[in-house]
Amino acid sequence: MTQVEHNIRTAVYPGSFDPVTNGHIDIIRRAAKVFDKVIVVVLNNTSKNPLFTLEERMELLRLATKDIPNVEVDWFRDLLVNYMKKRQVNLVIRGLRAVSDFEYEMQMASTNRKLRDEVETFFMTSTPMYSYLSSSIVRDIAKFHGPVTDLVPVEVEQALAAKFPKE
Repeated sequence: MTQVEHNIRTAVYPGSFDPVTNGHIDIIRRAAKVFDKVIVVVLNNTSKNPLFTLEERMELLRLATKDIPNVEVDWFRDLLVNYMKKRQVNLVIRGLRAVSDFEYEMQMASTNRKLRDEVETFFMTSTPMYSYLSSSIVRDIAKFHGPVTDLVPVEVEQALAAKFPKE
């Protein structure tokens, strides 16, 4: 890593992104204005049974963020702090939709800080129009063929339609 790269303010935005929603994209766009580089890292949690594979989630994120030049998409499978140490990044971005998110996110931020003292977490509140939105809500709507046009990027809408074809 060169001295120039070391001085770049890089942050990671971790999540399962199953699927990525317009709420996620909003946080990514806003974070990309604050930080020099944002690495969107997809959790490969082998204990969960995601709708989309790791590769599909990464590709959907790449397509949805292709117009944001300082965004990179990557993945991790163990502790976030291990990934961050490997990438030499100390900043985490977390989105907060409602007060109910805060307790869990505060616990995660404190745990990450305990595991690696250099880690700082930046909380970004949701834009009000996305404060109710979650990947699980999107999956439920899509499963029953409800409209998701205003909830996800167009590429995700198409991928959801392929996962839940109408009979």
